[in-house]
Amino acid sequence: MKFTIDVLGIFLKIVVRVNKVTFAPLVVSTLFILLTSLLAHCARRLVQRVVKEPFLRVLLEEAIAAAELCGCCFELIIVADNFGVSTYAIFLFALTIWWSMNWGRPPPAPTRIWRKSLKSPTIPGKGDIRKALLKTWAELTGGLLVFKYVQMYWALEISETHKDRAFEDCKADLQVPVLYGAVVEGVATCMCRLASKSLGDLNPRFASAIDSFIGTSLVVAAFDYSGGYFNPVLATSLKAGCDGHTLLEHALVYWLGACAGSVLSVYIYKLPAIQKLVKGSSEANGDSIWAEKED
Repeated sequence: MKFTIDVLGIFLKIVVRVNKVTFAPLVVSTLFILLTSLLAHCARRLVQRVVKEPFLRVLLEEAIAAAELCGCCFELIIVADNFGVSTYAIFLFALTIWWSMNWGRPPPAPTRIWRKSLKSPTIPGKGDIRKALLKTWAELTGGLLVFKYVQMYWALEISETHKDRAFEDCKADLQVPVLYGAVVEGVATCMCRLASKSLGDLNPRFASAIDSFIGTSLVVAAFDYSGGYFNPVLATSLKAGCDGHTLLEHALVYWLGACAGSVLSVYIYKLPAIQKLVKGSSEANGDSIWAEKED
């Protein structure tokens, strides 16, 4: 706790000084993202040292990763609103590479959890379903609780870009009819998964950077339609209950759409044409995206 308080104190001193001297709100956002990643990294290492029960450790790691993901993406909203989608894309690209190296597991997302259950050689039993539900609950908990941390920081209004943002009413990113939004989220999620799986099997050099570039490009492409979340937990943390759509519409677009796209990617990837394309490619060198980690 003392370490966290000391880090926060140093962080605030740096932020205030930078803001007064250079009036650089983008630097303020960058430092907040760095602080969020640092705190999550420390929490993850603490859990790995203290918690001995494997499944409980997994649940806590899922919650921490979801909190880090959503906390950083809350600040990326500020970046996008004030500095444009291009700057947002650069930040997202760098963060995606960082997460792929630091998390030690694929991104926290219910789409991954339930997709993995479908890939099991046997029909998932009650134990598998219970674990999937608990993992989903852990991710949602981390993603929803982190807003209090973000809100506390925004309320300080260190930068002009944070003025009145802590308690303002949020607006939904869905700019198209619900059905179209669900299709956008589903198709883009499916494409992301196919690209990641292909890169993981082909194992090219700089696979993580390539995967990050593809994912970021798809997010930018969907930005003005559905917001480009491709992750139900992230969408729920950032936009559930916002003006512009009902909770049911939100669920249809960001849960049903994304999960359907993720599941569809499993079956598309098994098609003979896709397998022939992947297996027929020449073997390449380099590190895989999630080397020796679960999909």
